[in-house]
Amino acid sequence: MIETLIQDSNPSFLDYKGRFKGLMGWIFSTDHKRIGLLYLYSMLVFFSVAAILGLMMKLELMAPGKTIMGAQTYNSFFTLHGITMIFLIVVPGLPAVFGNFFLPIMIGAKDVAFPRLNLLSWWIYIVGAFIALSAQFFGDGPPDTGWTFYAPYSFRTGTNMLPAVTGAFVLGFSSIVTGINFIVTMHRMRAPGMNWMKMPLFPWALYGTSWIQVLATPIVGVTLLMVVLERTLQIGFFDPALGGDPILYQHLFWIYSHPAVYIMILPAMGIISEIIPTFARKTIFGYTAIVVSTLAIAFVGYFVWGHHMFTSGMSGVALYTFSILTFLVAIPSAIKIFNWVATLHKASINLQTPFIWALCFLFVFMIGGLSGMVLGALSANVHLHDTAFVVAHFHYIVFGGTGFAFFGALHYWYPKMFGRMYDMAWANIGLAIFFTGFNTLYLPMFFLGMTGMPRRYYDYVEKFHGPNIISSLGAMLMIAGLIIIITNLVRSTRHGVKAEKDPWKGKTLEWTVDSPPSLENFEEIPVVTDHPYKYD
Repeated sequence: MIETLIQDSNPSFLDYKGRFKGLMGWIFSTDHKRIGLLYLYSMLVFFSVAAILGLMMKLELMAPGKTIMGAQTYNSFFTLHGITMIFLIVVPGLPAVFGNFFLPIMIGAKDVAFPRLNLLSWWIYIVGAFIALSAQFFGDGPPDTGWTFYAPYSFRTGTNMLPAVTGAFVLGFSSIVTGINFIVTMHRMRAPGMNWMKMPLFPWALYGTSWIQVLATPIVGVTLLMVVLERTLQIGFFDPALGGDPILYQHLFWIYSHPAVYIMILPAMGIISEIIPTFARKTIFGYTAIVVSTLAIAFVGYFVWGHHMFTSGMSGVALYTFSILTFLVAIPSAIKIFNWVATLHKASINLQTPFIWALCFLFVFMIGGLSGMVLGALSANVHLHDTAFVVAHFHYIVFGGTGFAFFGALHYWYPKMFGRMYDMAWANIGLAIFFTGFNTLYLPMFFLGMTGMPRRYYDYVEKFHGPNIISSLGAMLMIAGLIIIITNLVRSTRHGVKAEKDPWKGKTLEWTVDSPPSLENFEEIPVVTDHPYKYD
């Protein structure tokens, strides 16, 4: 599979200084580019499974009553869909794939600081994925608690929870290892002349993300371990019958999981900050402001977890504080939006597929951000909590933000990764269908939530029927767009036109090396003298 996808690429990319060849040469390679591709191939498989599960859930919701599955199966499907999408794709996705492949090249290094540790992170990822997904096939049936593993459900359900929780615990180590590796790489291995304020914006986004991975992930790791101990030894951390507090679980879980939203979205913002100046043919507006806002999002994101718990029971002071902090974290995000739009002002725009993905990101991310402000308001949150409105907001941020940036990055760096160009016409057709399907799928959910439809219900009353039909049709349209996009990219690895070093006329260092890059990226480490986005 791997050799087929890169067939006819630059032979230097296939060089491997090790004892193994073929598939073994890949899974034991410490080359950061190969590790990034291993993550990419793994995630595309997991993503395909999770997307099919999502489609099955939407088919169930096309009409009131049972259509293709019962309530227990539906619960299992959305649990597996959530675990796969969050822990296997969205949280590790952008840093693991594009961070691994491009971070060393963009800062002028030959590899990451700890190549073997980098390979270990992928092995841990695969082991954690196997443990988590094994919960679906062994024991007492698939887990049914949702991806949040809320107490007391997570230790009272009769389903097979232990492998799912243990798998998520193991996956956290992969995130931590990657974060440490990236931080050290950026501190110690930048090219001569590349001070912090000459570093490209995608590495800056990875820097903020890496600190979140290192500092926040241990919290959820300990929390999940407490769930395992609660389920096996009945210790009483969260069980009210044993003197525990289930609200404590929510605090510990969201102390990690809200910063995790920024693990998902900060690299996406960094990618958009790379794409826009390249296709605008213009120096990015407000470089320093974007850097500062990146670090501000990473910092303030630690303090807003309580807005997930407005209905759980808090003091008035806590409610007001978390609400205010939720609105404050929107400020650095808005700074980025304004700077991107200002970069486009009077620009000489080259309207290519990656740039269209970036524009779509701006559209869906603003809808997600504005709907987040609605949920940050106390009175609105009480009405909308645990409704389909939250599902729509979450997917506009996580899938609309991270997902659109992922496909934008894949189309942007595809020539560099595979040495081939994809079919632009089919890429744009797939994008148009996907974008239409995405909005048709999730926009009706805002209306459903405002009119009272709960989330995670496999059935509903007649008044919700119309919007659910539209939403389900949107899911089918979106899947059709995904099939076109992925088929076009896979086919182009063998049949695409060979790519130049710099097909987009970019200014950062990855566009100065071969397509695909050679084993050690640079024959000589470059010396950086100019700003990374300087256009004449």
